[in-house]
Amino acid sequence: MPIYHTLGRIPRKRHMAFRKPDGGLYSEQLMGHEGFTGTSSLLYHVYPPTAVRSVQCIRPMVIEADEDQTLRHRHFRTSQVKRGGSPTLDRIPLLFNQDIAMLYVEPDREDEHAYRNAQADEVVYVSKGGGVLESPFGDLPFREGDYLVIHRGILHRYRFDPKADPAKLLIFESRGHVRWPKRYRNEFGQLIEGAPFSERDIRRPTELRTHEERGDFPILVKQYDRITEVILDHHPFDVVGWDGYFYPWAFNIHDFEPIVGRYHQPPPVHQTFQGDGFVICSFCPRPYDFGEDAVPAPYHHSNVDSDEVLYYASSEFMSRKGIEFGSITHHPDGIPHGPHPGRTEASIGAKATNELAVMMDSFRPLRVAKAALPYEDPAYHRSWIDDKGPAFSPPTT
Repeated sequence: MPIYHTLGRIPRKRHMAFRKPDGGLYSEQLMGHEGFTGTSSLLYHVYPPTAVRSVQCIRPMVIEADEDQTLRHRHFRTSQVKRGGSPTLDRIPLLFNQDIAMLYVEPDREDEHAYRNAQADEVVYVSKGGGVLESPFGDLPFREGDYLVIHRGILHRYRFDPKADPAKLLIFESRGHVRWPKRYRNEFGQLIEGAPFSERDIRRPTELRTHEERGDFPILVKQYDRITEVILDHHPFDVVGWDGYFYPWAFNIHDFEPIVGRYHQPPPVHQTFQGDGFVICSFCPRPYDFGEDAVPAPYHHSNVDSDEVLYYASSEFMSRKGIEFGSITHHPDGIPHGPHPGRTEASIGAKATNELAVMMDSFRPLRVAKAALPYEDPAYHRSWIDDKGPAFSPPTT
């Protein structure tokens, strides 16, 4: 995240004595990735962040894989997910491998605890809802269509806006550091002209609220595929100031500027994030290809070293029939995929699309989680054989 940011009060020099009004020292903490060489921030706490009263393991968080590994295209309907639970503890795992996991939740409550994912960066797509992400770095307001990038180790808590739609959150957990695509950046880290977004589109924490409170405060930490409860003797959001390059940030999908051409542009033009072993792309409303006899629908393709997953954030998508808002399709490596019957012909001459979707391509095979099976459309793999429309199971109510 190569944008310097600072909030609150910090000393003139790094690692120098920074004193409280009573003469005591604030506790300095460095947070960052890749040891002491990656992006980092320095935070100044009222109390030492190491002041722990007790720890206990709460529960395992191991994802169980579907035992059926028959190679086929698959479709899952999140519209069938029952609303309920915590935004951090009750996520439904959908797909996963060694590099990336995809989860989904429709929480009906806020957490009392603060949460830290210590084993993965998180990219949270806010499909519905809005509110504020609280963290020691300050408040980060979020709204529908936002990607929230919460780097590994950042303590946070969701506060939902009661006036907004009930929250629907799609979560990507990345073992590696999530970043802007390399080809969008110059050698200094600045986003280049021609990139589909700029630094002006990146939203950073705004108001820093320092909680100088003593007591028993639980934080829940995900590490080693389990949740550990850590009780601090003080409020964890006790930072009086910080600066650096490592903090949570937001980018709205509607601020992505689509790249169009005379003839069909391949999916890399939609790339939004880069990770280790995967990419995330945004398909947004845009004009269609405008060349003579251009075919806007994508051609059939075989990505022989990657799986493709699409989350449909609207019910419209140029190359698909039988999907709905919240559908998730998984097109695995090993079999070709492409437009449904009739969609190629229908796209010719069309001027624009209002589609909205989030795509994740992984470079290692994905496993389907057992927890996703109740929401699967079992007939999806047959949906290319009927030119009157795909053979798919109707939604259940």
